[in-house]
Amino acid sequence: MADGGVVDGGDLPCGETDREPGPSDSLRTFGAVMQALREHAGYSRTEFANLVSFSKHTVESVELGRRMPDVALVERSEEALGNTGALRKASQYVTRGRGDVGLAAWFRQWARLERVAVSLCTYECRLVPGLLQSEGYVRAVFDNAIPPLSDEQLEDQVRARLDRQKLLRERPNAVFSFIVEESVFRRQLGGPEVMRELIDDVLGLTAPRNVTLQIMPLSTAFHACLDGPVQLLETPRQRRLAYSEGQQNGRLISDPKEVSLLCQRYDTLRSQALNPKDSRGLLERLRGEL
Repeated sequence: MADGGVVDGGDLPCGETDREPGPSDSLRTFGAVMQALREHAGYSRTEFANLVSFSKHTVESVELGRRMPDVALVERSEEALGNTGALRKASQYVTRGRGDVGLAAWFRQWARLERVAVSLCTYECRLVPGLLQSEGYVRAVFDNAIPPLSDEQLEDQVRARLDRQKLLRERPNAVFSFIVEESVFRRQLGGPEVMRELIDDVLGLTAPRNVTLQIMPLSTAFHACLDGPVQLLETPRQRRLAYSEGQQNGRLISDPKEVSLLCQRYDTLRSQALNPKDSRGLLERLRGEL
């Protein structure tokens, strides 16, 4: 198959097409109910976030219908707001759609493949990978877009990126590997507070056994992926595919020879990067410096 062509043969989940889903009204409704209960109880968003042990960004996103509510957030909110049962019952009817709104057109097919992949490997040298970004970091990324995004476009982008992160929580049997340049975490995109929240989120998201994070140190003398970022995945049918992205474009790679070459580079990079334990230690030190 030529690069950028359509991947089929059972690799995509049944029913996936190119139609555009609409934003979820149920998400907005749930968020409005949660906000009304919070305000009735007299809590500001910051006070409530501290009370339920979630970030203010997360509370705001749920209330504005941009993010699916976590089970833990629903339970803690119920306890904090009088145990009426309203949030528990409402959360059972929340849907989020397919999540293609806000995704770049050239990325949508890869995003669909991610949902069924048995393994996903990501090397990044520009930004923290989208699956590991905190909401504040996501907003900082899209606030820097040129030309500037409208408020609606920005919210669609933020919602889509945060929705993708459910892959890490909902697929405990899939294997996720991330290799990220140290310089990415040293760049204070959005400022120190955003970066502190980001590093906390990254440490949490990469704690499960099926998720591995390695950092490529600035001090390394060897580097197997100097040609730029790359993503690799394996489908349920043991087919390997790759994805490469630049400015205003992306390329789905299915040619076996090219995919094999990129896999070799990624495997070599793994041996050159810090091991997961040392990578977490470096992240914790970087957070302490902020």
